[in-house]
Amino acid sequence: MRSWFILTTAVALLLCTGFPPAARADEWNKETTVTFTEPVEIPGQVLPAGTYVFKLADSMSDRTIVQIFNKDRNQIYATLLAIPDYRLQPTGKTVVHFEERNANAPRAIQAWFYPGDQYGFEFVYPNSRAVELAKNTNKNVLSMPSEMAANTKEPAKSMQEANVTAMKHTPVTAVKPTGEHVEVAQAVQSHPPATSAAKAIEMAANHRPKMPSTGSSLPLLALVGLLLAVAGTVCGFWARAFRVN
Repeated sequence: MRSWFILTTAVALLLCTGFPPAARADEWNKETTVTFTEPVEIPGQVLPAGTYVFKLADSMSDRTIVQIFNKDRNQIYATLLAIPDYRLQPTGKTVVHFEERNANAPRAIQAWFYPGDQYGFEFVYPNSRAVELAKNTNKNVLSMPSEMAANTKEPAKSMQEANVTAMKHTPVTAVKPTGEHVEVAQAVQSHPPATSAAKAIEMAANHRPKMPSTGSSLPLLALVGLLLAVAGTVCGFWARAFRVN
């Protein structure tokens, strides 16, 4: 009987330690705290130096709407449209890419990458500003109609607001330094380089967002209980077999 108890306890500990920890909510919405030591430009405005929280909007389908809050998360500064941006070498820390700037001008944020992710988010600027940035930096810059950007200056708090719905369906292009508009694919690497079909499938699977764990732990407890019962039955069978022998 004592041997059965020891073995059952060992199985229970093994089962409990074998389950991975629940996915954190910030892995789903990519919530990131960023501190800027100088003013930075985002589409539509300039943020003063300070600490901000970047996150994806809480939506199952809209994974390209980025919201920016103050550090206490009680004030929203912007709701922005972004395009997935791929990088070959992810890092273990938050990375923010900036456009090159003119003298005495705040740096404009180009893209934001969550720690460990190969996919980040490149921001879409109003066309008039995108043309200026492209010319000044000699790089392609993502652009959307300026009138649409003007309608989204008031930060949206819900993805059901009309201006957010319109923003999600607005045409996005890239502006070249010459002022010419081209397809987004010519400006942003939104997919891994063409290697093999298997590699592409693997990368796509790794990019699948993880849902935060919000459900009950009862199913897990039930599974552990069932496995313990099975282990107890097996141990009892062995004990009887040894006594017979």
